[in-house]
Amino acid sequence: MTRLGLEREIVEQGAYERAVSRFKEQRIRLPKFSELADPALIPDSVRTSLDGVDPDAADPRNLFRVHWYNAADRRARLSVPDHLVLPQKLTGVRAPIVVALGTNFPMIRAHKVLAAYGCLAPRIVTGQFDPTEHKAIWPSTGNYCRGGVAISRIMGCRGVAVLPEGMSRERFDWLARWVSHPDDVILTPGSESNVKEIYDECGQLEKDPQNVIFNQFREFGNHLVHWACTGRALETVHESLRRERPDLEIAAYVSATGSAGTLAAGDYVKEKTGAKIAAVEALECPTLLYNGYGEHNIQGIGDKHVPLIHNVMNTDFVIAVSDRASDSSNVLFNSTAGRDYLVKRHGVDAALLDRMPALGLSSLANVLASIKLAKYLDLAEHEAVFTVATDGAELYETELDKAGEKLFPDGFDALAAAETFGRYWLGAATDHLLELTRPDRRRIFNLGYFTWVEQQGVPIHEFDRRLSPEFWTGLQDLLPAWDAMIDEFNSRTGIAAD
Repeated sequence: MTRLGLEREIVEQGAYERAVSRFKEQRIRLPKFSELADPALIPDSVRTSLDGVDPDAADPRNLFRVHWYNAADRRARLSVPDHLVLPQKLTGVRAPIVVALGTNFPMIRAHKVLAAYGCLAPRIVTGQFDPTEHKAIWPSTGNYCRGGVAISRIMGCRGVAVLPEGMSRERFDWLARWVSHPDDVILTPGSESNVKEIYDECGQLEKDPQNVIFNQFREFGNHLVHWACTGRALETVHESLRRERPDLEIAAYVSATGSAGTLAAGDYVKEKTGAKIAAVEALECPTLLYNGYGEHNIQGIGDKHVPLIHNVMNTDFVIAVSDRASDSSNVLFNSTAGRDYLVKRHGVDAALLDRMPALGLSSLANVLASIKLAKYLDLAEHEAVFTVATDGAELYETELDKAGEKLFPDGFDALAAAETFGRYWLGAATDHLLELTRPDRRRIFNLGYFTWVEQQGVPIHEFDRRLSPEFWTGLQDLLPAWDAMIDEFNSRTGIAAD
């Protein structure tokens, strides 16, 4: 249980006491999960103290901005999470596609900072992580390790990023500014699909007892923080939209697999509304769809395995999107020729296009998969597809240049824009889409055995119990338990009274 982050009592009193002293010394107050799910619960004194804090600063008060309700300036707080509603002129489908925007999160401009907090905070308040002795190791294909480094730094810990050497240059530039030591960025071979190589490196690092591995693919804090916070954020967006359109339903929730943390929001939405859940992966590496493998450039959805925290038996669809589609779309929305074409030829609102750079590569893949699912289900105007934009295009400026050179060697003009929009958006097909039967789900579930039991040493009974719906609903009891422990921890540090 300790390895999976499921403790609800203090495991090591000495580590706990040293954490209390460190947080008291550095005046760090921990937000509760309930406060990040509903920032209106954050005390006024805390909210006021944020007024002068730069959202990109290594300031512990920014922990209280690790939620979906930040405004575009990432300083003000909204009553409804920032989102886009993509219309038929852009998507070609009647169903509205609603996209929650992750670019408003502090420090890293991506929602993975929420996952990192969901993994580290429970380890602190249960005495499993000693900030005075341990190093937090964050294995990732990009944003999660950045979130981990940020959360570690502002929580008085040392964070180490482990990621493939082939990821976007912008990730490495950010890490160089935030890590405590240059050797706190560890590069592994390959790129987006090379997750096993990350695990292998962590296996070596774990031999040092000072290193604590926060493997997002098996940390159930990742699942729970998205169930509680991202799920609730999407529910709030839905409630807001229904004030103008009372008949609006959530027909489906779509999310790239990645670590499967964000997919947990689908469990929340499905429980509340009955919406279907679709998992997205790269066509070039169709692990869930075809037991396949390969390399791709949809950065943020590392694959070739099934995450331990993926509630496979609750997933309804698997959809594959080609990285050519996401790379080409990145050029479409971030070029003058592309935007001009969409405005002049298709009447797409220029103000909406001004906001499309809030969608990075995996975010574009989520939208493209949403279009495919809306077509497959023949959804109507009152049946919305909800998805998330985990990060924005600013993280992929170098990838934009590469895509332009590779896919459009003669330049990206109006004709190239028309071909891209017609092929990947208006002409999106329903191929490489599987509606899962129970045997399909069990096949995908079984794939995880080879990673988690054979390679990573998870006991078979811990692996198998994830087949039961009761296992997943039972996890939710941890949230109030952790909140109570956070309250007690803050009380011990004396910061709770601020």
